[in-house]
Amino acid sequence: MTEPAVEPDARTISEAAVPPKERPTAGQKLAAYAVHVFTASGVVFALLAAAEVASASPRPKLVFLYLAIQVLIDALDGPMARAVHIKIRAPRIDGRTIDDIVDYLTYTFVPLLLVWRMGWLPGDGGGGGGTAGIWWIAPAMVASLFGFANTAAKDEAGGFFLGFPSYWNIIAFYCGIWHAMAGPWPGAIVVVALTILTVLPVRFIYPNLAPRPWKMPTMIGALIWVVLLAWLWTDYTTPPAWLMWASLVYPAFYIALSAWLDVRSRQISATTGSSGSG
Repeated sequence: MTEPAVEPDARTISEAAVPPKERPTAGQKLAAYAVHVFTASGVVFALLAAAEVASASPRPKLVFLYLAIQVLIDALDGPMARAVHIKIRAPRIDGRTIDDIVDYLTYTFVPLLLVWRMGWLPGDGGGGGGTAGIWWIAPAMVASLFGFANTAAKDEAGGFFLGFPSYWNIIAFYCGIWHAMAGPWPGAIVVVALTILTVLPVRFIYPNLAPRPWKMPTMIGALIWVVLLAWLWTDYTTPPAWLMWASLVYPAFYIALSAWLDVRSRQISATTGSSGSG
């Protein structure tokens, strides 16, 4: 698979700077702005999920369905944007800003809000919605903000995220299952650990940009894992224990591979730097 081309920054491009024969047509502009609207539509599902969390009797399955739809939008809008050359044909709108806002809401804020509302972490006696539970999720929300605002968070050339990449929607999904199986503490330990990793200079694989030969195993493993998550969702929050454990094989592989590739990459960089200075 070829890597996506890096397009010029929209801030450095104006329509006047483009030769007349290469200027986008009205239809091309419309297609580009339509992709922006498609990206922005993710906020509708963030709103639907938040409304369900705020209801008298939240249904976690429905919340995760809304969040999953937004993940699909997030997966599709990047290739669509490149296909329509969005930075050239719709340069006045920064799609990355829209994407970051929607992603923060749906990958971090709403999932952690659900965890608090359902009482899946210690402190609220299992009822949820109490003040004590806030102190578990607030640090994660703040750390995630720093992750989203970090200009070095995505190393697309190297194929890494810097820090835990705020997959709090996945952590929230497992918190509900772990709470049903073993109480609030397994989820609490994971939330604290990942909050710390969000702001530490450790690197996690960027799955679709993973270095060869690991890209294909990572993507195939992710596809199988998504199927397992969908299976877990059908009987949420009390799926078979074996299925839950089976679904954790891929996250364990992802974390282990990320750590190994991070260490190896740093060693290669250090060796290259030493050779160059010598």
